[in-house]
Amino acid sequence: MNMLIRLARPADAVALPAIERSAAELFRRDPSLAWLADAEVPDVAQHLLAIQHKHVWVAENTEGQLAGFLRAVQIDGQLHIEELSVSQGFQGQGIGRALVTAAIEKARQQQLQAVTLTTFRDLPWNAPFYQRMGFIELPPAHTFGHLQDALQSEIAHHFPAERRCAMHLPTNPL
Repeated sequence: MNMLIRLARPADAVALPAIERSAAELFRRDPSLAWLADAEVPDVAQHLLAIQHKHVWVAENTEGQLAGFLRAVQIDGQLHIEELSVSQGFQGQGIGRALVTAAIEKARQQQLQAVTLTTFRDLPWNAPFYQRMGFIELPPAHTFGHLQDALQSEIAHHFPAERRCAMHLPTNPL
């Protein structure tokens, strides 16, 4: 399927909550995380703010339908991926990879040090997906700053600490 990866526009905000809810349905595959499929997602107003103040990319098909999005924020000289969501009907087609690639390219263009994120280390569509793209899991001793803050916030929101990890991809590997 042919997808255009582009920066999000304000009009896109209406579609993003449904995409995130659809993507979260994957968590039903793991009974201990099924509650995440029912968790609140940012509303249209929150997505509008993100589009105005952060980096948000969308994947749009030839009919103009949005299939996925990635939201990131620049912190400490790095681009931190806050959310990657692809609607169920579009999963497994390389859309997530294309969105992450767009973020990596933006980080390189801006000469940022790395792209970072937090994720589940044991779900196939989480850490293993990012590892195939070159991301490296950071050991706890090397997880600090915004990554430590993100992990602590997730734990406070009942994410299982033992399953979460921080990852990074240097933008200018040696």
